[in-house]
Amino acid sequence: MRAAAAPSTVPAVTLDIVSLADRPDLRPLLDEDFEGAWPPFMLWDPMGSVYYSVAHDLYPEFVFAAVDSDEPGRAVARAYAAPFRWTDDELPDGGWDRVIQRATIDRLTAADTTIVSALEICIHPHRRGTGLSALMLDAMRQAVAKHGYDTLVAPVRPSGKHLQPDLPMTEYAAQVRPDGLPVDPWLRVHVRAGGRIERVAPRSMTITGTLADWRGWTGLPFDTSGPVHVPGALVPVQVDVTHNYAVYVEPNVWVRHRL
Repeated sequence: MRAAAAPSTVPAVTLDIVSLADRPDLRPLLDEDFEGAWPPFMLWDPMGSVYYSVAHDLYPEFVFAAVDSDEPGRAVARAYAAPFRWTDDELPDGGWDRVIQRATIDRLTAADTTIVSALEICIHPHRRGTGLSALMLDAMRQAVAKHGYDTLVAPVRPSGKHLQPDLPMTEYAAQVRPDGLPVDPWLRVHVRAGGRIERVAPRSMTITGTLADWRGWTGLPFDTSGPVHVPGALVPVQVDVTHNYAVYVEPNVWVRHRL
């Protein structure tokens, strides 16, 4: 797929946005560090570790790279998705974790899948704020339709929620601007692309660890029981000093794209 940059928001270049199924040679570029893609503690998400360790082999048709001829030898953006079987009307409370669980089982058992879920769209730091995320989402929508699916869903991690960690996600996701679009920038990209906000996935991603683990991941003391605010976290981390563990349960927002 090719996506021409919009002159008002994106540098005047033409990007190639391709899947690993079409360009397996780009695989090493996707393993490079995309600085700031995730808060450091999120690299210890167990379900994410499962997905990223097999994504390039199990879902190459749903792994995407954006390459620019003016920047050879690097991917300026990447995107990941996975197909899974889901026939319930309501998308799962488990969000991200549930998608990865179901998609992995379905691919390994050759089950018939019914929808595709986006899992990541990440832009290289120097290209952020240029509109490239919208191009990647559009490329993903086109690819999903090309493979015969009529629905793309996404457990969206709102990009501004970490600035209001104590606000319930239901209230945050409901905030709109005077023009009716979401206040959150990433939700706004999805809605502009044709997505519809459906509901909150209250336990989309769960990360647990000992207090020593969390100290190492964040540099914070974790010496008092109760909620702790961690940079980049969408909600507080819950700490239990007596039992030597802390748990982060992240809510996301389900968005559905009819194709």
